[in-house]
Amino acid sequence: MARTHVLDRITVPKPDHVPADRVVDFDYYNHVSGDDDVHLAWKRLHDGPDIVWTPHNGGHWIFTRFEDIKAVQMDHAHFSMRNTAAPYSPLNFKPINLDPPESAPYRRLITPHFMPKQVDRLEGVARETAIKLIEGFIADGECDFIPAFAKILPVTIFLGLVDLPASDRARIQPYADQVTRGTQQERANAHRQMAAYLSEKLDERIDNPGNDLFGQIIKSEVNGAPITREDLMSVCLLLLFGGLDTVASMLGFIARFLAMHPDHRRQLVERIDDVPFIRHAVEELIRRHGVANTSRLVTMDYEYKGVLLLEGDIVQAPNPFAGLDDRVVPDPLTVDFSRKFPIPHAAFGNGPHTCPGAVLARREIEVFLQEWLRRIPDFEMAGPARMASGAVNGVESLPLRWPSRRD
Repeated sequence: MARTHVLDRITVPKPDHVPADRVVDFDYYNHVSGDDDVHLAWKRLHDGPDIVWTPHNGGHWIFTRFEDIKAVQMDHAHFSMRNTAAPYSPLNFKPINLDPPESAPYRRLITPHFMPKQVDRLEGVARETAIKLIEGFIADGECDFIPAFAKILPVTIFLGLVDLPASDRARIQPYADQVTRGTQQERANAHRQMAAYLSEKLDERIDNPGNDLFGQIIKSEVNGAPITREDLMSVCLLLLFGGLDTVASMLGFIARFLAMHPDHRRQLVERIDDVPFIRHAVEELIRRHGVANTSRLVTMDYEYKGVLLLEGDIVQAPNPFAGLDDRVVPDPLTVDFSRKFPIPHAAFGNGPHTCPGAVLARREIEVFLQEWLRRIPDFEMAGPARMASGAVNGVESLPLRWPSRRD
């Protein structure tokens, strides 16, 4: 059963400016149970108005169509990144909680480390890690994919990128899970715990920063002055939380899909060395399985497509909706590896706040497909998955099985 986030179920009366026909009973932390298709549960909102309002989680708007989600992501004058959560969160991470142009100096600290040439250097480590993980359980003929693979591969790559001990994964991984899908109390506690962990690590690095991503940030300047301790913590916390969960969640959805769709799996196996085809397939799988459900803060009273938004309103613009919009993606619930490029989606956002780790995320998924399917081309569900929704959609458990080498 899905957890009930009692502290998050803050319901509020419908404000006067919200039309009654826009109100939906939708709590995005509690709308899936067990093995429900998370994305299908979100997509049911397409049966109503394009823009709806829910009284749950403090009350907020939900934009459900590609055109409107992209408008929110691009229009920083009306939709601010000062808040990216529903209900409103006082947590502040740079650069994500800054609007352009203030965000630009902080993004420049991060983006160069995730360019294609840098990702090319990480690919070998990703492949070695994937192969080692698979060879560790392949003879068993089964695994829970989430703890055995999805939460290890991307996290190992990221911890190496920031020169943190791989052995710390077990300590800090739960913090990322709780921040994205935990109760309000769990999210606040996870933030405190991660901040304490990071502060300790940064203290150890101040006099000898190193040349990894965190080391480069420690040595950096922002607007002509050395980065402050407060800003250093903010940027590095954002990287930690982002690096520990998003790709792991997407890997879970993709593995579940392939376990349930042998025809798609065979297409990939037959062309596993065709890199352009595999990368095109990765893009289609990402479109179908977006994960981030971020929000914005309305900066002024503003009428958008006949809907009055008031200053201080929260607008949720879930990225997965963009790839599931039948107005821009024909038959969006169907995964089609021959879908015409470019494949429309907003899984990594749009505009100045596009996720800087998108290239690395795509490469990690590519590595997973190639190394897993070379060794385990036939697999299926060994039981029901356990799905979750929140700030990031996720898979909490995914039991898989395949012909065992011991059979």
